[in-house]
Amino acid sequence: MTIHDAKTLVVGSTVHHVTKKNKDGTPMRAKVLSVKTWKRSPDRVLVSLKHGLRDYAKFDEHEVYQIRKGDGL
Repeated sequence: MTIHDAKTLVVGSTVHHVTKKNKDGTPMRAKVLSVKTWKRSPDRVLVSLKHGLRDYAKFDEHEVYQIRKGDGL
């Protein structure tokens, strides 16, 4: 996923991790909680995700290539 794609994510949508898999072999899914952008730094983005009941993650512009858009909401 590129920075431009990350900025177009909608809260509540589903994303998939590129390399991590669930126990049954399907890609690990997560729900988008927020997408933060900066006016003065347009090349920055911070995507907050939730996986399961208690797992949270944040991907910045250096790590956003590890996720891709899912087929969720």
